[in-house]
Amino acid sequence: MKRLLVSVLALACGSTAALAADWTLDPRYTDADGDLIADIPTDPAQWVDPSVLIFAYTPVEDPAVYAEVWAEFIDHLSAATGKPVQFFPVQSNAAQIEAMRAGRLHVAGFNTGSVPLAVTCAGFRPFAIMAARDGSYGYRMAFITHVATDIEKLEDIKGRTLAFTAETSNSGFKAPSALLRELFGWEPGVDYTPAFSGAHDNSVLGVYNRDYDAGAIADEIMVRMGARGVIDVGQIRTIYASEPFPTTGYGVVHNLTPALQETIREAFFSFDWEGTRLLKEFQPFRQETFIPITFEEQWKVVRDIDAAVGVRYTCN
Repeated sequence: MKRLLVSVLALACGSTAALAADWTLDPRYTDADGDLIADIPTDPAQWVDPSVLIFAYTPVEDPAVYAEVWAEFIDHLSAATGKPVQFFPVQSNAAQIEAMRAGRLHVAGFNTGSVPLAVTCAGFRPFAIMAARDGSYGYRMAFITHVATDIEKLEDIKGRTLAFTAETSNSGFKAPSALLRELFGWEPGVDYTPAFSGAHDNSVLGVYNRDYDAGAIADEIMVRMGARGVIDVGQIRTIYASEPFPTTGYGVVHNLTPALQETIREAFFSFDWEGTRLLKEFQPFRQETFIPITFEEQWKVVRDIDAAVGVRYTCN
């Protein structure tokens, strides 16, 4: 069953070339080189060189915790660029995307499902993800429940309350709802009751406290919460785990000066994780370094899922 999600969606979506032909950016951006992301403007008058860089990590249940987790990296980024770097504690995926689109956010980590929308509507240029030292990466979309429930398999979710995170989330909504539709023909609000928690952490806590019968999450979030002692993972039962997806994508807004973009990119790959709070937070899930990626290659499976479930990106 672990391979079913990817195989079903691959059959539904067709080839990469077909998807690429259908992929369009917001009219304010260009993609002359065909790599599916916004080009850096050719006119220097359109470049931005901010006096303070604003950095945001994907929304979590307690942004203050992650301000501390990212502190050493922010110091490193500041030293590399020669600019102050401010951590921006975003409260939602939509707010994070809007901040970049409006020019208030320069460097960011967007969650897996939000990356395509950020690329399309906010001029996001992803270039890195976290990985193990051997280069392996990815998280699994998981359906979870409390060990005290009688839910043992996916079929048992029928008629229950299932927690999703947000409609833009890959593992928190799009992939799990597509899977339930393909496997059983189920629709939210008909065959089960959907509840939107707002974040993976919230869904995990909701299942842990039995506010929800089950939840669809990115399993790395649950692992990290267990490592911090927020939950006892022994009280959570995983009833399904997918093949790996790419994790949070890191990158910059398209119109920073080319030199600044390259300096920021180099700062990600030159960061020494040893002894840092970033390593302590992410190492339990074997995320110990940054590796280079492309949106065209690593996000193909996410674009396939979006195509399969009929997602169309419109920018307001």
